[in-house]
Amino acid sequence: MKGRNMTRWRDPAKDPRQEPKSNLITADGAARLRGILDHLSRVKRPALSTKVGEAAALGDRSENADYTYNKKELNRVIARIRYLTKRLDELQVVDRLPTDTDKVFFGAYVSLEDDDGKALDIRIVGHDEIDTQKRWISIDAPMAKALLGKAVDDEVTVLTPSGETFYTVTAIRYAGT
Repeated sequence: MKGRNMTRWRDPAKDPRQEPKSNLITADGAARLRGILDHLSRVKRPALSTKVGEAAALGDRSENADYTYNKKELNRVIARIRYLTKRLDELQVVDRLPTDTDKVFFGAYVSLEDDDGKALDIRIVGHDEIDTQKRWISIDAPMAKALLGKAVDDEVTVLTPSGETFYTVTAIRYAGT
């Protein structure tokens, strides 16, 4: 890949190949991002700065692998701090329940059943909170878009790579209810 620096942190929101992401995040997600930012700023960055300083004091930097590695790590941490700082400023924290908790909105835990009777439990969250292990999907995902505004017993059609899949909403709940 000629001309591309693959080690530099890139803001996914600025990637021209991707459609714009929503700026919603749950209160827990925002707290997690703030925790990461705090750890990087107060712990990781100072530790790396110290290591870079110590390695630089050893003399010739051109052949000093410790200096080179720690300098690259420090630059990555600084870029990540910048990204998180900017991203947290852009995000809109959704910290209250929707007025109608009987329908699917941002932050909902949704239980679905497909035509074969297989159950699927998901949660609709912001782009920064996606977790495939927990089955937390982005509000920008096709399934989430299809579910928004639906109620229990509503049928949903989702276009997947293997064709259309039909689901029935079996339960809706929100954190704290």
